[in-house]
Amino acid sequence: MEIVTKKSSQNVGGVQKSLSPWAVARRKFVKNKLAMVSLIFLLAVTIVSIIAPFVLTQDITKVNIGQMSLFPSSEHFLGTDKSGRDVFTRLLYGGRVSLLVGITCTFFVILFGTIIGSLAGYFGGAIDSVLMRFTDFILNFPFLVFVIVLSAILFGKLSGVWVIIIVISFLSWGGVARIVRSKILAEKENEYVLASKSIGCSSSKIIIKHLLPNVLSTIIVQASITFASMIVAEAGLSYLGFGIPQEVPSWGNMLSSSKEPDVLQYKPWIWAPPAIIITLTILSINFIGEGLKDALNPKN
Repeated sequence: MEIVTKKSSQNVGGVQKSLSPWAVARRKFVKNKLAMVSLIFLLAVTIVSIIAPFVLTQDITKVNIGQMSLFPSSEHFLGTDKSGRDVFTRLLYGGRVSLLVGITCTFFVILFGTIIGSLAGYFGGAIDSVLMRFTDFILNFPFLVFVIVLSAILFGKLSGVWVIIIVISFLSWGGVARIVRSKILAEKENEYVLASKSIGCSSSKIIIKHLLPNVLSTIIVQASITFASMIVAEAGLSYLGFGIPQEVPSWGNMLSSSKEPDVLQYKPWIWAPPAIIITLTILSINFIGEGLKDALNPKN
């Protein structure tokens, strides 16, 4: 999915001015109403989560036996959980952790996947074989088993949030590496790469300055897909008890209380808010990803 030399033009003071492919993509994305609404929602959730500690003063860890499992009210907008903690406050604080995990894991996954995929695709031969066999090993390794093992090894050496970031990132870059490799394999056969080699450009310069910019649109779309996947991974692992520690609020471990039949059936205010916000966030990221995919597609 490359941005080719197809350009649009606009009239500026009677002069025809060409638009760059990125400007064309930006215009198409802005015209996608669903993608723009999703982007605004995601930005709003992120900003509210960031400023939560400066606005809310309630203790998110203090257990209050006298206020356990209270219905939503004017005092507690979304009620309280089994430990008497305000659900709304924990929801906002939980967004900080879940979004931090999602963004950080996405950065590392895209970074590792792009490096491995670029090297394998450009050099080929033995380097390609070694890197792709390692990638296959990562892709085929039992995810949950490895999470449990690495979490046990790293527990106590790092904070719980960074343990889950390291574990998820290490196990999730394989798919990105394969996609980048396939795009680099196709791109390196173009004449501009042969011309760069003929004038003595180094391999690192060719990859960074010539190949990666031409596969950047693919990487951007993969980043949006990965972001959604990382939030789901954190939520799933925390729900099962192998993710963020319970004392640190996240959307995932807020859902873990729904494993109890009493809470699931009769106290939906405890688990429904994080479930709804996770669903809306994932949908928003997916709509943004689809908007980027359409905007960066030169055929549209």
